Amino acid sequence: MIGASTAGLLLPISASHGDTASELSTMLTRAIPSSGEKLPVIGLGTWEVFDVELTQDRENQLGDVLSLFVKLGGRLVDSSPMYGRSEEVIGRLATKLDLHDKLFLATKVWTRGKQAGVESMERSMARLQTKRIDLMQVHNLVDVETQLSTMRDWKAQGRFRYIGVTHYNSSAFSEVEKILRSEKLDFLQINYSIMEREAEQRILPLAQERQVAVIINRPFGGGNLFSRVRAKPLPDWAAEFDCRSWAQFFLKWIIANLAVTCAIPATNNPEHLRDNLSAGVSRLPDTKTRQRMVELVSSL
Repeated sequence: MIGASTAGLLLPISASHGDTASELSTMLTRAIPSSGEKLPVIGLGTWEVFDVELTQDRENQLGDVLSLFVKLGGRLVDSSPMYGRSEEVIGRLATKLDLHDKLFLATKVWTRGKQAGVESMERSMARLQTKRIDLMQVHNLVDVETQLSTMRDWKAQGRFRYIGVTHYNSSAFSEVEKILRSEKLDFLQINYSIMEREAEQRILPLAQERQVAVIINRPFGGGNLFSRVRAKPLPDWAAEFDCRSWAQFFLKWIIANLAVTCAIPATNNPEHLRDNLSAGVSRLPDTKTRQRMVELVSSL
């Protein structure tokens, strides 16, 4: 989610890119190495923001967010059983709005033991109201070998299209590296942001080497980045890569790394969603500019 200080800097995609058809064509995409299928570089996270009781007002609000997400070219929506009601909310809205075929649904298994994993993944399918999940991930590497074994079987059966692992803390990167080297994965989801750059050292290069797609969580450092830049103006040179808000500044920095497939900022606000997705349209910073961006944010 983005802070109130950016509200005056939002850039509606439609304001500069015309109708819906052109919006869909202008979102930058990256290929999933294991298949060649392309995904838009900005997705949607659901931690906290979709963990709500669906009153009529909230159903309308989140339905608007999900519909706008698809309209503006978004596809990947990421959830987890540990996100409370998020899976159930996504499933209900996707069914009601007939969006299942337009979404790339990713969720996770977060438990120990084979049978507990099977039951968890069955519940996820029921909550998401689907018989096939696009991406199943082992959340935070919990009982990773056991869960991957089941996930491979289910992928072979067509119940999952892709499988992967996740973590949100750089302290686990040594274990992540071991799994990347020893297991054949389609996806890796990790934390990476302009002030959490540890993934650049070994994990992102290794993912490229192993031909694993990378989803980025915590793209705003859990919201801490907005505290750092609150009330600070964007630098004039941000216009050189079509950046109109701090949210776009942070997201463009991430997706300019070619090892990144998709970043998943979470929001339940349509204006913030539109702003986030605008980061995936038009120019991105080059290597020299990315370093300049780091230096600026580090100095604030």
